[in-house]
Amino acid sequence: MKKQKNKVLKEGFMQAVLSLMFSQVLIKLLGLVYNLYLTNKNGFGDQGNAIYSGSYQIYALLLTLSSIGVPNAISKLVAERTAKGDHKGALRIFKVALAVFAIIGLTGTLLLFFGADVIAKYWLNIPEAKYTLVTLSPAVFFVTVSAVLRGYCNGKQAMRVTARSQTLEQVYKTIFVIVIVEIVSKVTNANTVWMAAAANVATTLSIFMSFMYLVRFYRLTRNERIKELKETVNYKYQNVKTIVKKILSVSIPMSLSSIMSSFNKNIDSFTVVGGLKKFMTETDAKAQYGILGGKVDTLTSLPLSINIAFATALVPTISAAIAKGDKETTTKRVSFSLMASMLIGLPCTVGMIIFANQILHLLYPAQPDGELLLQISSLSIIFIILDQTINGTLQGIGKVLVPAISLCCGMIAKLFINLALVSNPMFGANGAAIGTVVCHMIAFTIAFTTLRKNVKLSLTIKNFLIKPLIATAIMSVCSLFIYNVLSGIISQSLATLIAIIFAVIIYVISVVALKILSKEEFYMIPYGQKIYKILEKLGIYKEKAK
Repeated sequence: MKKQKNKVLKEGFMQAVLSLMFSQVLIKLLGLVYNLYLTNKNGFGDQGNAIYSGSYQIYALLLTLSSIGVPNAISKLVAERTAKGDHKGALRIFKVALAVFAIIGLTGTLLLFFGADVIAKYWLNIPEAKYTLVTLSPAVFFVTVSAVLRGYCNGKQAMRVTARSQTLEQVYKTIFVIVIVEIVSKVTNANTVWMAAAANVATTLSIFMSFMYLVRFYRLTRNERIKELKETVNYKYQNVKTIVKKILSVSIPMSLSSIMSSFNKNIDSFTVVGGLKKFMTETDAKAQYGILGGKVDTLTSLPLSINIAFATALVPTISAAIAKGDKETTTKRVSFSLMASMLIGLPCTVGMIIFANQILHLLYPAQPDGELLLQISSLSIIFIILDQTINGTLQGIGKVLVPAISLCCGMIAKLFINLALVSNPMFGANGAAIGTVVCHMIAFTIAFTTLRKNVKLSLTIKNFLIKPLIATAIMSVCSLFIYNVLSGIISQSLATLIAIIFAVIIYVISVVALKILSKEEFYMIPYGQKIYKILEKLGIYKEKAK
């Protein structure tokens, strides 16, 4: 931190992506650690996950409403002003946003605190969630203010700061969850309700620690801001009312996508337990929701953490490129990001389906139920990943309403599917998983259609779809063969781990052998130039780019 005292870190597109990607992967892995701890903890399990997940989704919805798309909106506006040399205007946007959203965040905190009892009883059908909602309420304020700070850092191309703050938050959360829940478990004789509340106390504390890191960084970079202010050009004064109106005109449309996403998650919170209670006991209904909201959502969101970096980095990058009239950069960045998203999402989707049972037994030996739920839900991964990248692009080019509209259409379909299938004994909780898949298929179709009309893409069906499918098929056949051979010799858990490791290696080799990435795309990857030269020496790639 001392070395950063007088310098705001600025990175290129792929450096930013790499920083965010590493951060997001680490965050998800740490999240998996405490999820495994809680799910396998005596007295918590799927019942505890139902209480924890239900309250967390309500918190996430309120947080989305209070933040109103702050990070991407501030990132976009700050990046546009900075690209034109208006550092003073960029800083003024940040300060006004900080004041406005601090008030909004405080309002969200009070609403969650005083409305916890009503939400738990009548919205979630889980009265025990009251205490988890109360313990989460202070976090709304701190996350909302932190969102403004992160948006400013992203807009100034200092994305490592955002990445580090998010990573620190998850590190603290993992430590606090394990320590606090362990203490509460012993004091209350493994009371599920109090352990779930304790887990959310840990969440609030970790968010506060991350907030303090951002505040400290902002103070330490004061000299850099003073220097930038002296170099300001093209500054045009705007009063507070004008700035607030401009921020909201960008942030509200941008946030609609996040709001729709949060509502989408809450459709399960509102419909699953109530629907399942029509043909099973309340205890079993909560357990089924716990599987869906705890284990399945955690596992299917892991691959998304790798790709979210592209979506986050695209907003300021595309905004700055458009402000400069640079269409070529837009085409290259978007096309490469979509290709990367496909190469990430497709094998993750297929791999999760093939090894669903093995993964659940490996990670949740005490609570391994949910194979079919995981398999169905995994089908949504590829659509969500591609949608993330497309939405980042659409927001960057100013089509901020499209992601919200597309997801809203999908959400309406999911709501009807949930209402029709969850209460049917033939489907049960699987109906909710089907609804999720259909929802994201619809959202992707609408968003991708809009993208193609507004951005020129340098992608071919052969490289974008056919070759990745072939690489994924090779990976699937080989990894299944390895697992089947080893499972009769060593333990199932070890056989699963080895098969997954080989699946990754085989997939990477297949991608290279099929020459899916061009020379220019290799050069966009960190250390890609060196990798490409090695492949040239091996005779895999010729000197001329394809």
